[in-house]
Amino acid sequence: MRTIYSQDGTVGLFRGHSATLLRIFPYAAIKFLAYEQIRAVIIRNKTQETPLRRLLSGSLAGVTSVFFTYPLEVIRVRLAFETKQGAHSTLSSICRQIYHEHPVQRSPPPIPHIGGAPAAVAAVASAASSTVQAATPRYGISNFYRGFAPTVLGMVPYAGMSFLTHDTCGDLLRHPSVARWTTLPKPANHPQGKPLPLRSWAELLAGGAAGLISQTVSYPLEVIRRRMQVGGAVGDGHRLRIAETAAMIFKERGVPGFFVGLTIGYVKIVPMAAASFYTYERLKMWFGI
Repeated sequence: MRTIYSQDGTVGLFRGHSATLLRIFPYAAIKFLAYEQIRAVIIRNKTQETPLRRLLSGSLAGVTSVFFTYPLEVIRVRLAFETKQGAHSTLSSICRQIYHEHPVQRSPPPIPHIGGAPAAVAAVASAASSTVQAATPRYGISNFYRGFAPTVLGMVPYAGMSFLTHDTCGDLLRHPSVARWTTLPKPANHPQGKPLPLRSWAELLAGGAAGLISQTVSYPLEVIRRRMQVGGAVGDGHRLRIAETAAMIFKERGVPGFFVGLTIGYVKIVPMAAASFYTYERLKMWFGI
């Protein structure tokens, strides 16, 4: 934080914020909408409301939202990553930069001497290699989906545990033994059969717990995803796979390397999840949903 502030001032700490705002609106809208719709299909009545079904509903909702908003996430990470002195990329310039980045093509292994016609074999192999390289996109839209696979894999436990924890905490806070301190009076437009709304502190507690647990279980994949997303800005530009990236992180720092930055992740995610769930539940209450 000191380095960023000394180089770019307070503005540097908000690098990529515009892309975050552009992304979070459709991301949150799709995630919460998808959760309600998927949950209605998977959990049709109270007897079907099991932890596994809640987990599955949240996971599918998270994956759905990522499909539509991932390119903006890559742009946001790259804008936030550029903290070098004098680097002040705009949203449009960083998009052009990502689009035109060429992944490094590694040289094919040497062709062995086979039988009595090594020259013919070499010619065929060379032609095949050229054809494959010509047919393989070297840049373009695919650059905006770097790290997409670990993001989807990470979203399954993150969104699943987030909704599961929030709903489970809500059930505990609505227990008859504590309900008079944790719940609000029934609103006039309250839907039939819906649980009573929680008081502000209780709703924030449930949302914060959801953020804490979901961040912890999904963080290793978050580290892998970030390393893959900035692959075009650091290193040799080679587009690493999930296994390669994980092996690189483990070689550099071991198991603790997969949890680097988890503390600052808590500082961000816990209040963000608390505010997100609180706002969502309050808006539903005001709209009578």
